[in-house]
Amino acid sequence: QVQLVESGGGLVQSGGSRRLPCAASGRTFISYTMGWFRQAPGKEREFVATIHRSDGSTYYEDSVKGRFTISRDNAKNTVALQMNSLKPEDTAVYYCAASPKFYPRYVYTRRISDYAYWGQGTQVTVSS
Repeated sequence: QVQLVESGGGLVQSGGSRRLPCAASGRTFISYTMGWFRQAPGKEREFVATIHRSDGSTYYEDSVKGRFTISRDNAKNTVALQMNSLKPEDTAVYYCAASPKFYPRYVYTRRISDYAYWGQGTQVTVSS
């Protein structure tokens, strides 16, 4: 089991940047595929990015590709989402999530149901 705590949310101007760190508890962090999701007001939660548990390969939602970067530090039990060139449509609560399932290299999941553990979320608001 793993517990996740996100931070770094806040108000940012359009075109600005924000970094969202997520701290994970437990000694088996490397065994989890990590992901970021977001939920805007009145909308369903959606996939943003994921990172392989050991080789660091990544996969992104098309709308954030080239602007967002997911990274992890297995020695420090952390995963982060660096968000650049933010747009008002990026406004949402951002969630860090962990999947205990094994995925071969270059195989990724964006399904909410595959992620068993979730943080409490952190609000990011992008003003126009």
